[in-house]
Amino acid sequence: MESAKVGKRGAIVVPARLRKRFGLEEGSIVIAEEKEDGILIRPAVVVPVERYSPERKAEFLLSTATSEADYRSARKAVRKLGLDPDSIPHPRPS
Repeated sequence: MESAKVGKRGAIVVPARLRKRFGLEEGSIVIAEEKEDGILIRPAVVVPVERYSPERKAEFLLSTATSEADYRSARKAVRKLGLDPDSIPHPRPS
């Protein structure tokens, strides 16, 4: 256990040994969680958000169709995206 001092605006300096052990560097994101007996500060896991292009959305729609009716519906949705379903690589449902 190590102590740290709360500075201006609530800034807390995490001891160097702990920063190194948990891979915390300047700009690292942490989570501050309220616990009954205090505050738990731990590294956050940041997952990048992927933005899908219309072509990728079309591929998902067409590739996940499970029936012929579902596939026809997916083709219609792809056309609404302004794309030709035949130009999108995908497996047809069997």
